[in-house]
Amino acid sequence: MATGTGPKDAHELLLEAIDQGEFRPGDRLVESELAERFGVSRTPIREALQRLETQGVLSRDGRSLVVSSLDHDQLGELYVVRAELEGLAARLAAQHAAPEEVRVLWEMVRKDRELVDRPDALARTNKRFHRQIHLASHNRYLIQQLDMVHRAMALMAHTSLAAPGRGPQSVDEHEAIVRAIGDRDGGAADAAIREHISHAFETRLLRDAERYAV
Repeated sequence: MATGTGPKDAHELLLEAIDQGEFRPGDRLVESELAERFGVSRTPIREALQRLETQGVLSRDGRSLVVSSLDHDQLGELYVVRAELEGLAARLAAQHAAPEEVRVLWEMVRKDRELVDRPDALARTNKRFHRQIHLASHNRYLIQQLDMVHRAMALMAHTSLAAPGRGPQSVDEHEAIVRAIGDRDGGAADAAIREHISHAFETRLLRDAERYAV
């Protein structure tokens, strides 16, 4: 994602569209259509598509490029890395978050209580919540690595928050994370966010198993 104030290039525009769910795993990306959509020439679009294919965000389906999806092993690998990096971010946030940052996290939890029955909306606010913890770690290199991980999360076809009961449970888990950060308890923050990610992973595995069973 672009972090500056200048115009976004084609690569950033495509990544943002995938991250926001405008293009889903399996969707075919057509160079001419993308150029028209983003108001740029086909050359930067072509270069962006090639770059995204190299990065594994896109894959080949015959002669077409489609948004990649994660297989079972890739999903497990991603959650392992995510748990480690998110745990570190929560520990550092407990050490370095400003009081204002902690209050923002509490406000996010409060607002999310109103969205527990709207999984798509909750999925969007969930990304912002985790991003806020990353920023509160005040470690630019960790933030960059977590950006890559969360970009890969966009390659999942469905949100685990759509599972029955997962919305309220997830917000409860967010509350435990913020409480630990506010208490400046790095160990508890690490443990709380790892438990949160473990529950999300388990929920996703169960939903995948149910889909394959029918």
